[in-house]
Amino acid sequence: MSSLPPPGRAEIVDWLAALGDRQPGDVRERIDSMELAWLVHQVEQRYELELDDDQLDRIKTIDDAVAVLAEALKSHV
Repeated sequence: MSSLPPPGRAEIVDWLAALGDRQPGDVRERIDSMELAWLVHQVEQRYELELDDDQLDRIKTIDDAVAVLAEALKSHV
């Protein structure tokens, strides 16, 4: 289990920007399926946390990702 704080919006945007070698300003608010898979990979690598289907279904935007990950990490402690 990781003791890292939950990722904020800027960190999630940076992770998504790394997919496709984009600038953070080029990342759209809405997260597509490829970006969601990439995001899940980042979370699993950094936090040793697997998100369940309900949590994944709730992630449609960057703000959703921030909220779901904060909630998941809080309950994972």
